[in-house]
Amino acid sequence: MSIYEQYCKEIVDENGRLNKITLDYPDNFNFGYDVVDQIADETPEKRALVWCNVEGEEHVFSFADIKRYSNQMANVFRSAGIGRGDRVLLILKRHYEYWFAAVALHKLGAVMIPATHMLTVRDFVYRIKSSGVKAIVCTTQKKVPEKITAALKAAGMTARLWCVQKDIAGFENLTKAMQGASEEFERVQTLATDPMMLYFTSGTTGEPKGVIHDHSYPLAHIVTAKYWQQAEEGGLHFTVAETGWAKASWGKIYGQWLVGSAVMVYDFDNFEPKQLTAVINRYGVTSFCAPPTVYRYLVRKGIPDMPSLRHASTAGEMLAPEVFRRFTERTGLPLCEGYGQTETTLLMANFRGYDAVEGSMGTPSPFYNIELRGKNGKPVGVGEVGEVVIIPEKEGRQSGVFTAYLDNEEQYRYVWRDGVYHTGDAAYMDENGRYWFHGRFDDIIKTGGFRVGPYEVENVLMEHPAVVECSVIGVPDPLRGQAIKAVVVPGAGYDSSRELEAEIKNFCNRKLAEYKWIRHVEFVKEMPKTISGKIQKTVLRSQKQVGYANNCRRYGRR
Repeated sequence: MSIYEQYCKEIVDENGRLNKITLDYPDNFNFGYDVVDQIADETPEKRALVWCNVEGEEHVFSFADIKRYSNQMANVFRSAGIGRGDRVLLILKRHYEYWFAAVALHKLGAVMIPATHMLTVRDFVYRIKSSGVKAIVCTTQKKVPEKITAALKAAGMTARLWCVQKDIAGFENLTKAMQGASEEFERVQTLATDPMMLYFTSGTTGEPKGVIHDHSYPLAHIVTAKYWQQAEEGGLHFTVAETGWAKASWGKIYGQWLVGSAVMVYDFDNFEPKQLTAVINRYGVTSFCAPPTVYRYLVRKGIPDMPSLRHASTAGEMLAPEVFRRFTERTGLPLCEGYGQTETTLLMANFRGYDAVEGSMGTPSPFYNIELRGKNGKPVGVGEVGEVVIIPEKEGRQSGVFTAYLDNEEQYRYVWRDGVYHTGDAAYMDENGRYWFHGRFDDIIKTGGFRVGPYEVENVLMEHPAVVECSVIGVPDPLRGQAIKAVVVPGAGYDSSRELEAEIKNFCNRKLAEYKWIRHVEFVKEMPKTISGKIQKTVLRSQKQVGYANNCRRYGRR
């Protein structure tokens, strides 16, 4: 019996399909104590985390290890004044200390803020100021300590600073500090409704939004792990995501440990298909999840035999049918697509017990009551496009859906208008009850598995003196799914040229995190606009192929 069964009731049919699932948990549920520590007490040697890196290091951590090290880290945090409700920024890439720190912060009742090391100083300034962090724990790699120091100075703030594994001036070495701390930690009283995690998600009309989840959030990922990723008791699940992204919460800790699966972690910087598949085979990975970008590279480079692998899933962007077919032909495993948001857990997927259909989002999760609604707020018919909305069983409350936007109650009320949660995503249902993604009702760009809000890039573009007006859109890309394209109205005295395109890209990309880099620039005389003066991105997207072809001819490209 896996521990998750203590906290939910499932109704499953003879084909293994989940028909209904409801959660049942105490008011003080806390993943750190009620899952990690309980497993450690009952089966201390049970495997929790298998970690390796490109240098050949490897560690296998049991649940007893996770309990012990998280207790030690919690004691270090508490001695520094970190407590219930305090916010702590974690920038730990795929270092194993992330799992100790996450569980430690949960036990303390502190709010962890995962962030990617790819962020720029500008990005960190925004997150530090808007969240009011009390402490920061970071990697020593990729000049992150330097960026954090510069960001704190620019923000005019101070915070308790830790790094891991190495000594860095101005930062305490948390890996060393925890070694001298007590392995015992008395339970702190927290509530399931307390804030547990804060993610910053890209926005289209403003700065990134802070998304807050409470302590019941891990339980909502039972469906994610068991019925979509098909992680299993005694298995080893491998989700590729870095810990700064919400996908790490989907695939690298909560649901997997709840259903009894260990988590595989490969600490790398540059994706190499052969290394990834070598890890799968060396450690006997049983279930695997990655964005379509990874599968595209695997298909291009050649897929080796992976005899231990029993299930493969994908999410984050559109998957080309050709990639689906070639991966399935080579491995015998269908690619099971899934869909959800940073604000939610898994909403739709090609679930256990169903045949996976290429390109389809699958069927709605039985954990949620989901409808497609038109602009009039009423359900749409088969084949008609509507917005994906969640209808809570209890008014104003739905486990697995975020509890607030950071300091933005107005935006939170807006997405919860009419008593339902509006995802902003458009889809349609076919005659077989399967759902198909149609597009965003806003303008989020999904590139290489990352989500980028146009505003973040446009803000930097406008700093270039040649840019009078701009708009950023996503355009089809064979490897990334979408590439970022800037449509620019140049100022007087600037000619639309290949040289100016390169100058603008270099100017902006030096200031942007790599996953936000501009790949294409198109110059136009004026932007298409609504009667109220808003730029019509939908028009730009419909013109993108013509515009790019014109640019190619203009610059002499073929």
